[in-house]
Amino acid sequence: AAMRRVARLSQQVTSRTVVDAAAPAGQLRCRAVASAAASSKMVEANGRSFFVISAGSTGSPVICMPGAMGTAETDFPGQLAGFAGSHQVVSFDPRGYGRSRPPVRDWPVDFYQRDAEDAHAIMKVLGFDSYSVVGWSDGANAAVILAARRPEAVRKLVIFGGNAWVEQEDIDSYEATRDVKKNWSKRMLALHEPVYGDGLQPMWDGFCDAMKGIMERGGDICKGEAQSLKCPTFVLAGAKDPIVPNYHPEWFAKNIPNARLHFFPDGKHNIHIKYNDEFNKMVLEFLAE
Repeated sequence: AAMRRVARLSQQVTSRTVVDAAAPAGQLRCRAVASAAASSKMVEANGRSFFVISAGSTGSPVICMPGAMGTAETDFPGQLAGFAGSHQVVSFDPRGYGRSRPPVRDWPVDFYQRDAEDAHAIMKVLGFDSYSVVGWSDGANAAVILAARRPEAVRKLVIFGGNAWVEQEDIDSYEATRDVKKNWSKRMLALHEPVYGDGLQPMWDGFCDAMKGIMERGGDICKGEAQSLKCPTFVLAGAKDPIVPNYHPEWFAKNIPNARLHFFPDGKHNIHIKYNDEFNKMVLEFLAE
């Protein structure tokens, strides 16, 4: 099973983040809509400068947290556009990614906790004391930590593509994609090389090494935080996700109090892109409850 998963991973994604390089034209147009409707600026928060995109002028605030290597523009164009009619929606390039450089990304032991505090600090600077959080992949892990650390701030939580721990099967999958020239698809390289240039390989090496480090320290990412959550939580997942097996979202749904779970039967890792309209409708209904 592990070897089959590695093979699927190498063929399809080669990363924990953007998997829409071959998206249909309608999905790509969504990116243009988001860019046209949104505004961007640099925000000083938590001792760093972050590239931040905002859309929408009314409704409760929502922050969208990107995955590994991801940015606001690559990971959440459909949500910046789709949520803006009823929410003040924010996304950002995490520290060391995209336009939140220099300096480049580093991987201290507490990098997920740091990402969580960065997101909270950005929202505070923007004037939002309470907000909901949407997190994808690595961003889902950081979002869980944010909601646990800042229960007074996080109203509701939406996560997908995350994992509360890593085990050897996960490490094998990451290692299968470590060499970006050999293992990444041409589309993925075309998407990321313009952003990171010669820094792409060392940045991905850093992520793979960080995952190995977590494994060596016992594998836990956010189990305790997940079990301590107080806010209503919506867990979504693709039933055919080649990166994150179904037992990860099932564990979240079972162990997070007040959580609900929805699988997209044919979905993979990019359910919010592949099924943009359906995903947005479900999340907006959850946020409106």
